[in-house]
Amino acid sequence: MKPTIDTTTFGSITINGNLYDYDVMIGLNGHIRRRMKELSSGKYGTSHKISLEEAIYIFEKGAKQIIIGTGQTGYVVLSEEANQFFKDHGCTITLLPTPRAIQAWNSAEGFVVGVFHVTC
Repeated sequence: MKPTIDTTTFGSITINGNLYDYDVMIGLNGHIRRRMKELSSGKYGTSHKISLEEAIYIFEKGAKQIIIGTGQTGYVVLSEEANQFFKDHGCTITLLPTPRAIQAWNSAEGFVVGVFHVTC
């Protein structure tokens, strides 16, 4: 079951009434887990650019849409390799500042995976 994202403020996101003070991923099964941003920061020196390695970690077989909350002011971007990986796997990609991304998430239907950056 897809959880509902209640709100976000700088440094946190609230999902189904539970506060998370770190970046999160929400899988196809609704499971919430910590974003593995080290996969990107190890390559680029920042978690503001999603690497191919992180894209592979984010992707789940059967996903048709990836919603990425790019931070409170929208700093996160996809690397060209990550963008191509998602496209090659038939996923549409929605990148929005996190406050707008949670609206997109809550109204999304179907096979969707979410990644939400809670700072910047």
